[in-house]
Amino acid sequence: MKKIFISIITSAVLTLTSCSKDDGTTSETPAIIPPVAVVDPVTPQNVRTFMVDPNATDETVALFYNLRKLSQTKFAIGHQDAFAGFYTSSGDSDIKKTTGHDPALLGSDFMFITDKNNNGQASNWFFQQETNIIDDAKEAKSKGMINVFCWHLREPNNEDSFYAADITAAQQQTAFRSIMPGGAKHEWYKTKLDKVASIVSNMRDANNKLIPIIFRPFHEFDGSWFWWGSNYCAPDEYKAVFQFTVDYLKNTKNVHNLLYSFSPDNTYTTSSSYLNRYPGDAYVDVLGMDNYGDLNNQGTSGATNANNKLKYLSDLAISKKKIAALTETGYRVTNTTPAVPNWFSTYLYDAITNNGVQIGFVMFWANGNGGYYVPTPTTSNAADFNSFVIKPKSVLQNTLPNMYVLPN
Repeated sequence: MKKIFISIITSAVLTLTSCSKDDGTTSETPAIIPPVAVVDPVTPQNVRTFMVDPNATDETVALFYNLRKLSQTKFAIGHQDAFAGFYTSSGDSDIKKTTGHDPALLGSDFMFITDKNNNGQASNWFFQQETNIIDDAKEAKSKGMINVFCWHLREPNNEDSFYAADITAAQQQTAFRSIMPGGAKHEWYKTKLDKVASIVSNMRDANNKLIPIIFRPFHEFDGSWFWWGSNYCAPDEYKAVFQFTVDYLKNTKNVHNLLYSFSPDNTYTTSSSYLNRYPGDAYVDVLGMDNYGDLNNQGTSGATNANNKLKYLSDLAISKKKIAALTETGYRVTNTTPAVPNWFSTYLYDAITNNGVQIGFVMFWANGNGGYYVPTPTTSNAADFNSFVIKPKSVLQNTLPNMYVLPN
C-alpha cells in the first residue's frame, strides 16, 4: 500500500465566491481548498530500484527505506567509536553515560582492519582492534542501532599514513592514480578491498543475518589533507575509483549488505559544486557532508552556513530518492578550548533542522586524545547536550524505530 503524505499549504490561494445580500451588495466567501496529497514514489515494494545494490539483503533494503523515511521528520544521533571508552572508563557509551541512552548509530573505521601490520594473530594489536571493532558492530546491531564505517586507508607506497603531508610531493601526485584500474598499485588496492569484503561478508548478528553497514570510502575528498584529496586527482579519476570500489565489492566479491555514502567536506557552495566528483546515482545511497569548520565556534552565521549547505544536499537527496546525512561533525573541547554555550541545542540543531532540511543522521567524531566531541556527565556542556537529544527531531537508540524490517 502506498504511503500518502499530506503537505502543509503555507500560502493558500483562495477562490472567492459571491452571494447576494438583502441590500443588493455581495459578500465574498473563501472556498475550502482540500490539502494536496503527495505520493512518495519510494515504496516497500519498489525500494530496491532506488538503491545501489538491487540484490541487497532484506535487512539492508529495510535500513535504506526506514532511514530515508525517518529523515522526513527526524534525525538519528551517532558517535564514532561510541563503545571504545576513550574519554572515560570503558563500559557504557559516553552518550549513554550522559543521557541514559546509547546513540542511534555507531561509527567505526576499517583503518586498523586493513593495516599492513594486521597479521591475523591473536597476539597482534591490530588484529585485536579488528576483533573489538567487529564485536562493537555486533553489539550495536543487537541494540537496533545503525553501523557506519569510514576508511582511513593508508597510502599505497609505505602504508604508514593517510595524511598527504606525511608523503613526498611526488607520491602525492601518484598515490591515488596508482590504485586506479591499470595503475601500479591497483592489485594492492584490490587486496585491501578483499579484506573489507571478508569482514563485511562474515559480520553476522545473533540470528545469523548479515549486518547492514553504511560505508563511506574516500571521505572529505574535496580537501587535500588526505592522499585522495582534490589536489591529487581529477574529478573523473576520483569517480573512477569510487565506481570501481562499489562494483568490485558488489559484483566481484558479492557483498550485499552495504549502503554507499558520498561524503565531501564543506567546501561546496552550490548544488553543482557538491556534485563535482559525484560518481552517479547508481553508486551512491547516502549523500553526506562532513562539516566541522562552519560550526567551529562561528555562532549563528556558522550555523546558517552549515544549514545552507545541508539544504543543497537535502534537496538533492529528495530529488534523487536518496538519504541525506551530516556524516561527521563536532566541536572539540579540551583543557584549552572551552565548550561553546548552546552549541548543541541551538547552533547545531538549527543547522540540521531549519529551512526544511531533511537528514537521516548526524555523526559526532570520537572522544579521546585529550579532548571530546560528546560531553560526559561532569563536563560543562552536558546539560546542553541533554537539551539537544530531547528536541522534537532528535533520535537516540531508545526512540529509534525498527530499522531492519520493511513496513507492510
